[in-house]
Amino acid sequence: MSEGRSAVGQVALVGLFVTALTTAQLTASKLLSIPLPSAVGELPFVGAAILMPGAALAYALTFFASDCYSELYGRRAAQIMVNVGFAMNFVLLGLVWSTIAAPAANPEFAAQFATVLSSGTNIVAGSLLAYLVSQNWDVIVFHGIRDLTDGSFLWLRNIVSTATSQAIDTVIFVGVGFYAAPTVLGIGDVLPWNVLIGLAVGQYLLKLLIAIVDTPFVYGTVALLRDDESSTDGWVAD
Repeated sequence: MSEGRSAVGQVALVGLFVTALTTAQLTASKLLSIPLPSAVGELPFVGAAILMPGAALAYALTFFASDCYSELYGRRAAQIMVNVGFAMNFVLLGLVWSTIAAPAANPEFAAQFATVLSSGTNIVAGSLLAYLVSQNWDVIVFHGIRDLTDGSFLWLRNIVSTATSQAIDTVIFVGVGFYAAPTVLGIGDVLPWNVLIGLAVGQYLLKLLIAIVDTPFVYGTVALLRDDESSTDGWVAD
């Protein structure tokens, strides 16, 4: 990989990772309801619409960025990015909460500002724990499959690592944010089990679809940023 292309690739992927991660943190408290196509009808546990936190769409991009980064720059570099990103979550929360706490020129606007930007503590706890576990799992599985397949089958490690890590992320986020924290800490409302299952199943199905759809983009990004074409995986083993 040429030095210039490598530098641009690293900055661009880290920038995408951090941007998506920041957006996910700020949009986590909004609950989305995405209607299923009429041809699909209703799904078990889900119904006619997929319920998910607003962070789900932006958060899916972090796995795309980390998989590309893992492929191009190695496991250690990817884990450093993931764990530094975890620490930066606290910087983000500190900056947001300190801004909310600072004296405001317009108290009415300040109240609206706080409502929009301050996620519930249970949501924050769930998202941070889910991030730490699932992102590190993603890097471990990605490189485990890479070692087992001798560098072939990029599509396989992208889909499997993302699919399994998104499952872990979904279970932890929904379980902590909407059940464990409200039950143990008394923060927020405990959702009924049917709603919890529907929330987890619905958002995971969409995340799994994103993991499959983004595979050609992972190939394209790796091919663009990797100078040595002979080391780029094809869709089948060499």
